[in-house]
Amino acid sequence: MAKYLVIVESPAKVKTIKKFLGTNYEVAASNGHVRDLPRSTLGIDVEHDFEPKYITIRGKGDILANLRKEVKKAEKVYLATDPDREGEAISWHLLAALKLENKKVYRITFNEITKTAVKESLKNAREINMDLVDAQQARRCLDRMVGYKISPVLWAKVKRGLSAGRVQSVALRIICDREEEINAFIPEEYWTLDASFAVAGEKKPLLAKYYGTTEAKKTISSREELEKIKKILDQAQYEVSSVKNGERIKKAPLPFTTSTLQQEASKVLNFSTQKTMRLAQQLYEGIDIKGNGTAGIITYLRTDSTRVSDEAAKAAGAFIREKYGAEYAAEAGQEQKSGQKIQDAHEAIRPTDIARIPLEIKESLSRDQFRLYQLIWKRFVASRMTEAVYETTSVKIDAAGQRFTVAASKVKFDGFMSVYVEEDEKEENNTLMKGITKDTKLTLKGLEEKQHFTQPAPHYTEASLVRAMEELGIGRPSTYAPTITTILARRYIVKENRNLYVTELGEVVNNMMKEAFPSIVDVNFTATMEALLDGVEEGSVKWKTVVSNFYPDLSEAVDKAERELDEVEIADELSDEFCDTCGRQMVIKYGPHGRFLACPGFPECRNTKPYFEKIGVACPKCGRDIVLKKTKKGRKYYGCIDNPECDFMVWQKPVEDRCDRCGAIMLQKGNKLVCSDEGCGFVKDAQKQEAQSSV
Repeated sequence: MAKYLVIVESPAKVKTIKKFLGTNYEVAASNGHVRDLPRSTLGIDVEHDFEPKYITIRGKGDILANLRKEVKKAEKVYLATDPDREGEAISWHLLAALKLENKKVYRITFNEITKTAVKESLKNAREINMDLVDAQQARRCLDRMVGYKISPVLWAKVKRGLSAGRVQSVALRIICDREEEINAFIPEEYWTLDASFAVAGEKKPLLAKYYGTTEAKKTISSREELEKIKKILDQAQYEVSSVKNGERIKKAPLPFTTSTLQQEASKVLNFSTQKTMRLAQQLYEGIDIKGNGTAGIITYLRTDSTRVSDEAAKAAGAFIREKYGAEYAAEAGQEQKSGQKIQDAHEAIRPTDIARIPLEIKESLSRDQFRLYQLIWKRFVASRMTEAVYETTSVKIDAAGQRFTVAASKVKFDGFMSVYVEEDEKEENNTLMKGITKDTKLTLKGLEEKQHFTQPAPHYTEASLVRAMEELGIGRPSTYAPTITTILARRYIVKENRNLYVTELGEVVNNMMKEAFPSIVDVNFTATMEALLDGVEEGSVKWKTVVSNFYPDLSEAVDKAERELDEVEIADELSDEFCDTCGRQMVIKYGPHGRFLACPGFPECRNTKPYFEKIGVACPKCGRDIVLKKTKKGRKYYGCIDNPECDFMVWQKPVEDRCDRCGAIMLQKGNKLVCSDEGCGFVKDAQKQEAQSSV
């Protein structure tokens, strides 16, 4: 009979850990949290020191009953939930739910599910860390207050089923702010000028880019400027004025944190943050490897630390020296230098055994598990390798006071790049012809000019949103993926070709949050709250102090919003369309996918139509109305009402004005009007134009 009981979170871990511990140990799973705040009420007693009222989660009764049976049989109970705030809180809830106060109870944690790590954790058993528990309680209470106080206001103003969240509402605002920035962006014209030279004895021409004058760098901002430069260069003699050879070092990457893994998996593998975390969880909990049994093959997946244990570093060094050669093994791995607070004491995400080469265990993994494991393995190996060295050559070519430059590089020593190259660092090496000197004679073959326009900041992707949240101190490794998943599920944003776009519903919710609850969606305020939670974890801040200081301001804002909303009559807006079935004037309603036309005679008449908002501008192709439409995923655009017969569409709002230069339709961008023909580039002030038209 087993003397000791080990309780873990996930059933997937049970088999793996049981194998490591032997017959004296029974291993059981809690299936995550067993107690939480009630769903039906706030669950926090604001009148009595903000005491939370925890209840058993519905459906967990049988699990707790089985655990109690096992507890009765055991001499000692080891709580082995995940090694973070959430895991610590689950252990504390288990302590209460299983009434373990009079039992020999110990808290154990392990960063990887291997025999060594699990057995070592038993030797270092400890008491539950109440600072970690309190940090989780504070986060849970804050999130509950925001969700349960603000969501009903959203229901009243917009529609039922919407939600607000302490982190999700800020993430939505970040995306909305970027969308506004893009919409207001005015492209600026610029030109590039490339020169092609014939060099004696060389088959390939030498290509150089215009730099500016010999005195300073210059941007060519118009065709007029370009023509002036070309006139100066006409009949000019080109000569090599400088050749510099040097070296450039590229440092090895840091091993993965939760954030960087999500970003790189998105860019390289096209995985959503949710998918990355699901697969990483499987790799961490245990994979049945043919011939070797079940084992966790990566370390814990929720971490913002790049630290690596001494044992893992030594094993990596030995592996690299044997497989790649001593010159590839770094003396010491890089340490992360950042102003951001590193919350967890966990290691970086790495393979539990570096000798477990991806290709050798490929048959034991699904296709996606293999791809993610390979990414983690390569990144970790690269992080313990030497830096890459490039030979660089920089050439300056002058003519009549104007300067062209050529920059080239080639790999001298590949170092870590023999294993791993980051997706956004992949570059083409511009190899330069050998033997170019100041005496090299150049013959101009031709000049190539190109017109360009500056581009706005790109739309957020899941990867870049995670990076932005991390940089701003919003959320934590465990919350990035659930936050993005939530705002996608609520249809506040949609994903198209990796990019995240705000829907009409998302705009409405964000504007309402900014108006009624500005502090909740304030990036700095949210980052400060995260810092306070870190303070609770460190034991320097009392968790109820954080909650009690937050609640009055929130409550006041909610009361104010409710008062103001009561004064607003939310009535159905009449349209100029009539019901085809009964002849009633149709009304505009909100649904999960935005606005639509409905017959006011519901339920007797159930007729509905798509709603198209006219903007008072005629289609430049067919003369019919331009209307506001949405893609299947909810992204707004402007198109002809006669679609598909007429295919006119633009992303920005058209206006009645036509371009003074080419006659094309103009688009509204902030306080500017921009020509819809990108090749034209004409811009004028919208306000001035309005003033003129009113005279």
